[in-house]
Amino acid sequence: MTVRVRIAPSPTGNLHIGTARTAVFNWLFARHHGGKFILRIEDTDLERSRPEYTENIMTGLRWLGLNWDEGPFYQSQRLELYQKAVQQLLDQGLAYRCYTTSEELEALREAQKARGEAPRYDNRHRHLTPAQEAEFQAQGRTFVIRFKIDDDREIVWNDLVRDKMVWRGSDLGGDMVIARASESGSGQPLYNFVVVIDDIDMQISHVIRGEDHIANTAKQILLYEAFGAKIPEFAHTPLILNAEGRKLSKRDGVTSISDFKQMGFTSAGLVNYMTLLGWSPPDSTQEIFTLETAAKEFTFDRVNKAGAKFDWAKLDWLNSQYLHNTPVDKLTDLLIPYWEAAGYSFNGGRERAWLEQLVNLISASLTRLTDAVEMSQMFFTETVELSAEGSQQLQQNGAKTVLAAIITALDNQPQLTEAIAQDIIKQVVKAENVKKGLVMRSLRVALTGDVHGPDLIQSWLLLNQIGLDKPRLNQAVAA
Repeated sequence: MTVRVRIAPSPTGNLHIGTARTAVFNWLFARHHGGKFILRIEDTDLERSRPEYTENIMTGLRWLGLNWDEGPFYQSQRLELYQKAVQQLLDQGLAYRCYTTSEELEALREAQKARGEAPRYDNRHRHLTPAQEAEFQAQGRTFVIRFKIDDDREIVWNDLVRDKMVWRGSDLGGDMVIARASESGSGQPLYNFVVVIDDIDMQISHVIRGEDHIANTAKQILLYEAFGAKIPEFAHTPLILNAEGRKLSKRDGVTSISDFKQMGFTSAGLVNYMTLLGWSPPDSTQEIFTLETAAKEFTFDRVNKAGAKFDWAKLDWLNSQYLHNTPVDKLTDLLIPYWEAAGYSFNGGRERAWLEQLVNLISASLTRLTDAVEMSQMFFTETVELSAEGSQQLQQNGAKTVLAAIITALDNQPQLTEAIAQDIIKQVVKAENVKKGLVMRSLRVALTGDVHGPDLIQSWLLLNQIGLDKPRLNQAVAA
């Protein structure tokens, strides 16, 4: 059997991390078995679907490295296929037109609520006569199309994550609406129905999705049977939870993949983290791996049943590992868009070679790409603002004297190198008879505005290349 899986997002919003994690598991399973990963856009919700969301979804999947083998297929372009399938069920007597009004349905729900019963449709129009249908039509009622569900039917499947699952038809809320009224009169097919038609048509072998679809699976199995189709295997993966153990939602802040990108996470770090949200590799000590490496090990017997809590600290750590091990040239390419977004200018000697020296200086301290904006601000501004500790340092006895001595020493050097910078510091320490710490701390504050920061000598060299070291030393002395 050829493994064929699909990711089927709805373009009613940006690519959510829950959908992206489902895409990761589908991709890993397909690659593990040498199968196909298919992209299907479920855009039957015509009122809420937007082309910009479709573009966001596809851009996000590509950014994560989840390239698809077939598609994208758009449900909105397959309506004729669905309507023929609806008619087939009507012709076979497996579905019917239901003319119950919204007011009647509300009254039914209220009565059930008063009796302490779960809401469900009572199938009242399952056996309408042609005369009754004609009367409802004469009244101007619209109809929905319902699929018949036997309350006594037991639905069983072996879930690849949750083992044996058993549902009864009576748990499914009565006969299921598979199409609602539309101007064409043939009905607008709904999610649970079109999913099955698509999966049959695309020969999907395994349906891998979140556990919140389990009730849908019971209904969909009945539809597969109604069409005499092979039922795919199902795997219902754990939900992603917030710190309180509830399903991760927009209320928890960032949830879309484009937001994670904007926050400075790398695609490799994020997809690595998502792989670990609910799955563990055979080697429990292994935490860093590529998609290709994970695909070799991915099986559903290592997917957890319990929800996976989202851990920002773990994501930050994983992301930092990727940043620290990214070659300088590639890391520079990643950082330039963030510097540009911050309004930094690349003139005045800040060419590619200089930028790569800057990246080499700060890379070991990066957790997110956005960290580089603040870390490198002092290299893109004419002046620096002194921190409270920095101001105190320049008030130290002898601080401005040693800075003045450094300025004099610089005037006698046509070019600053690491060796010359070290020699200037030694000369000033000896000439002024002060401790080296006073010189180093004062020099750092004058150049960067703070007593903490990246390597002092390398920072000095970078500032010297763009002509900012002397002006800042002079400003510090004059302050």
